[in-house]
Amino acid sequence: MDLAIQKKAQSFRLPVELIDRLKILARKQNRSLNNFVECALLDLAYSEPNKDTIAAINEAKAGDLQGPLDVSSVEAMYKSMGL
Repeated sequence: MDLAIQKKAQSFRLPVELIDRLKILARKQNRSLNNFVECALLDLAYSEPNKDTIAAINEAKAGDLQGPLDVSSVEAMYKSMGL
């Protein structure tokens, strides 16, 4: 079984300042620029929220939240959420 992921080289034109910033961010994580950009793009391309998350986002945007959340502990948060 072949587990290798096929990859294709592609060139992009990006502003020099953006490349410099990406290099700094990659260096802070001890990663290559290529790996850093690939992971960032994978996160962007495959991080769509599920239906429960979308419903929660819409509830929050509509202002339908019931009172303040108690975030002093997980149990307190669930209780203040009515769960």
